[in-house]
Amino acid sequence: MKEISCKLLVIGAGPGGYVCAIRAGQLGVDTVIVEVGKPGGTCLNVGCIPSKALIHAAEEFEKVAHMAGCDSPLGISVTVPVLDLARTVAWKDGIVSRLNSGVAGLLKKAGVKTVHGWATFRDGKTVEVETETGMQVIRAEMIVIATGSAPVELPFLPFGGPVISSTDALALGEVPKRLVVVGGGYIGLELGMAFAKMGAKVTVVEALPRVLAQYDAELTRPVVKRLSALGIEVMTGAKAKGLSTKGDALLIETSDGKNAKIAADKILVTVGRKPVTEGWGLEQIDLDKAGRFIRIDDQFRTSMRGIFAIGDVTGEPMLAHRAMAQGEMVAEIAAGHKRSWDKRSIPAVCFTDPELVTAGLSPEEAKARGEIKIGVFPFAANGRAMTKLGEDGFVRVVARADNHLVLGIQAVGQGVSELSTAFGLALEMGARLEDIAGTIHSHPTLGEGFQEAALKALGHALHI
Repeated sequence: MKEISCKLLVIGAGPGGYVCAIRAGQLGVDTVIVEVGKPGGTCLNVGCIPSKALIHAAEEFEKVAHMAGCDSPLGISVTVPVLDLARTVAWKDGIVSRLNSGVAGLLKKAGVKTVHGWATFRDGKTVEVETETGMQVIRAEMIVIATGSAPVELPFLPFGGPVISSTDALALGEVPKRLVVVGGGYIGLELGMAFAKMGAKVTVVEALPRVLAQYDAELTRPVVKRLSALGIEVMTGAKAKGLSTKGDALLIETSDGKNAKIAADKILVTVGRKPVTEGWGLEQIDLDKAGRFIRIDDQFRTSMRGIFAIGDVTGEPMLAHRAMAQGEMVAEIAAGHKRSWDKRSIPAVCFTDPELVTAGLSPEEAKARGEIKIGVFPFAANGRAMTKLGEDGFVRVVARADNHLVLGIQAVGQGVSELSTAFGLALEMGARLEDIAGTIHSHPTLGEGFQEAALKALGHALHI
C-alpha cells in the first residue's frame, strides 16, 4: 500500500475540481487530484461540450435540409442531405479527446499530481484510492469535494434498453425514428430539438403546465413557437407512468387524467440531476447537509474543518462556470489569500433554438424588492438579426426605478449565448442603465439590442 501526503487534495476532476487544482498548483500549493474517469467531468465528457457539438451538427443539417426542401430566401438550393450520425459522434468525441488532453496537460504544467481511481474517505484528513496498481492512501491538510452530479433515474423508467439518459443520447449510433423526451427542462429541449432537426419524430412529456418552467413565459414564447415549427409535440400536464410491456412505447397519464401510450424507439429521461455523494465514504466524516446537497458557507467550507465542497454537490445552480469560479476561490484560500463568495450574477444559458440567457434577477424577483423599470428591444428591429434570419426574440433589461441600477438581464434569440458575458460583466460591475446606454456598441451586431433595451427603459429608444 502506497502513501503520499499533500497540502491540498481535490476529489473529482470536473470543471470545479480541475480549475481548483490548476490554480492551487500555480500558487505553489502542493496539490493532488483524484479522478476515476477522464479529466473534465460531466461537462467536458458527457454534458456541455458534446451536447453543443451535437446541437451544432443538427443546426447545420437542418439548414441544408431546409434549402433542399424549398426556395431559400438566401438564393441557395442544394440536393437532399444525408446524415451519418456515427461520423458526427466521432467528430464530437474528437473534440472531447482534445479537451481531455488539454486539461491533463494544464494539470501537469501546474505541478499537480493526478491519481486515477475511486476515492473513499477514511477520516477528515485521509483518503484511500483504489487504482489499477493497488491501494493508494493520500493524507492532506485540506480536501476539496468536487464529485459533481448525475442524471436522476425514475424508478418506473430505469435506464437501460430503450430508456436512455442524456449521456446515452450523446452516444447514439443512429437517429431514432421516434423519440419521447420525459421532462421539458433545458436538457430535454436542447437534445429533443437537436434530434428533431436530424429527422426524429419527437414528443415531449412534461408534468408541469408548461415547458422551461424555470423561465418566465414571455422569455420562452419564441422557443415554444420553434418547437411547433419543428413538428415537436409537447404534452404538458402529462405524467410518465412506465414502459409498455413490449418496450416500444411510453405509458402516460394525460392532463385530463386519461391513460395513453406514445410509440417510441428511444425514451430520453431528463428530469433533473442529483449530487454524487454516495460511494465516497462521506459517512465516515458526517458532513452537514442542505437537503440532498453538502452544506457550505461563503468560503465553501463544510461543517468539518479543512474540508471544502464546490460545484454540483453544493446545490443550484448546477453550472460548470459556477463550479469553476468556486474552485478558483478555494485554491486561493488554500494558498492563504482572503476570499469570500460575493457574486452578483451567475449567467445561465439554455441552448435551445432560439437560445435563452438569464443573468441576475427576473422581472418578478426584482419587483418583489421595489419599483423597477423594464426595457425590451425586439430582434425584429435589429439589422444583424435580420441578416441571420433570426428575428424572433428580444433583449430585456430590468433596473431599479430610483437609481437605475441594473438588477437583471434576459435575452432570447439566435446566438444570444454569446451576450451572456456582457450581461454578467454589467451586473458584476454595478452598471446603471445610463452606463449601458452610453457605451458604444458595434454595428451591426446582436449586442446593439442590449444598448437599445437600456435606452428603452430610460424612455428614449432610438430604433423602435
